[in-house]
Amino acid sequence: MSSVIHQVHSTDYPTVATTSVAALRGLLEGPSEVAVVDASEGTVFEDGHISVASPIRASETEVLLPRVLPRLSATVVFTSSDDGHDAIFAARAAQRLGYTAVSVLDGGTAAWADAGYELLTGPNALSKALGEFVERRYETPRITVDQLKSRIDSGEDIVVLDTRPEPEYRHISIPSGIGAPGAELLYRAFDSVSSPNTTVVVNCAGRTRAIIGAQALINGGFPNPVVSLENGTWAWELAGYEPARGATARAPEPTDSGRAQAAESRERLTARFGITHIDTDTLAKFRATADEHTLYLYDVRTAEEYAAGHLEGSLWGAGGQLVQATDEFVGSRKGRIVLVDGPDAVRATVTASWLLQQGLANVFVYGVPESTTLVAERSDSDALGDVATIEPAEAKNAADAGDVVIIDLEPHRPAFQNRRYIPESRVARRSTLSATIANVHASKRIVLTSGDGRIAAIAAAEIARDSVVLAGGTAAWQAAGFETRDDTDQQPLQVGEELPRPRTPEERATDLAAYVAWGDQIVDQLDRDGLVRFQAFDEVVSQ
Repeated sequence: MSSVIHQVHSTDYPTVATTSVAALRGLLEGPSEVAVVDASEGTVFEDGHISVASPIRASETEVLLPRVLPRLSATVVFTSSDDGHDAIFAARAAQRLGYTAVSVLDGGTAAWADAGYELLTGPNALSKALGEFVERRYETPRITVDQLKSRIDSGEDIVVLDTRPEPEYRHISIPSGIGAPGAELLYRAFDSVSSPNTTVVVNCAGRTRAIIGAQALINGGFPNPVVSLENGTWAWELAGYEPARGATARAPEPTDSGRAQAAESRERLTARFGITHIDTDTLAKFRATADEHTLYLYDVRTAEEYAAGHLEGSLWGAGGQLVQATDEFVGSRKGRIVLVDGPDAVRATVTASWLLQQGLANVFVYGVPESTTLVAERSDSDALGDVATIEPAEAKNAADAGDVVIIDLEPHRPAFQNRRYIPESRVARRSTLSATIANVHASKRIVLTSGDGRIAAIAAAEIARDSVVLAGGTAAWQAAGFETRDDTDQQPLQVGEELPRPRTPEERATDLAAYVAWGDQIVDQLDRDGLVRFQAFDEVVSQ
């Protein structure tokens, strides 16, 4: 790393190493591991980012970076779309965590574009591009919302399986839709149909996850007619059809017969995509060399199964989200990715098939033997560390008396994640809090909060004002029965730091048209970019 970096000085930050655009390009095209992290705050990442970059807002570096890049000696280059503030802030946070090969991209994403390289737009662009690639390459069948509505109204034998995570499914769904998130889809689909003639419609919010889900069923040899819903709940709502809200239906746990059929699908996928299943000894070797070669251990079962007991050292990573939002889970694309599952390994195999098609080479499946000792879900009771805290009841009394200013550092979240805020609190960004804290009158006591309190606790040590952290964060305030509101009208601590406002129906219609057009461009853009090559696999023909 030392051969490609130089030193730059700032009056606001300690000395930080930088990497040139040419050097970063060389690292990414070479054999060594390197992670690119885009630390831009807000939603700036979506306006243009390097194809292989992981989105980690500067404010959330300490919380998210250890998951995305677990090896402290790995090379990591931070970038951002601003004047470099966010990248530098994140790089310093990474150094405090113990990362030893840290730098920032000289000139940021603007310099990357100026050098003639591609910037992708939108969140999880690589994963969404995979969906476009798959539909083109395999001609995944689809149905429009008008066709679906007509067929439902006529009483046809149709099952709608929603492949999104449960919170997103609950937020808005197709009426009669059943939750079957990600890798659970193939695992549970055999027990979700009443006959071989039942048509299965796979839907998501837009198109990508529906395409991936429908094609996963087809690839696994699912016998029923399967189609993806074109443009999902987005198109359903824009067409004027009433969506369901608060749905709770879930695809059933697989029966013995369903498990047997899913196991046949596993073998079919393993053969077609050349999936490597590893044993306990191989996993032990991977663990022993994790300081030299980044190791990801992601448990792809349900959150409930993970909480009940999981392989020590593994993190929960729902299979569907690992495919849909790979950049949020895997920072080092040349690292080893071990997908952990129960003994049958069906869900891990489905997930592996898509990660391999996404161009990730070091993907492995580990079915945990039944005799393995599992550990319970870890407690975050000590997550706040050694900081001064205040209990929700005491903070409520102080706020009612006007003695404190509550500053909320929780970043903007998608609507389905239901971000809440404390009335009269002011939202701010942790990465600029040291400056914006001047807006709080010196006589006021400061209470810092965030979703679970972790970001607030980290920020408490960074500001030159006495402050306390709300114990348990805004979630604890809400759990105590105190009022919270949705985040559409929360006021900023400083003008210019407002959270993004909700889009109008007219804007959403325009966005959908732009999204469809984007899908026609992104695969070609990736071909020009050259850093990621999707892989197509022909079906294995039995001799």
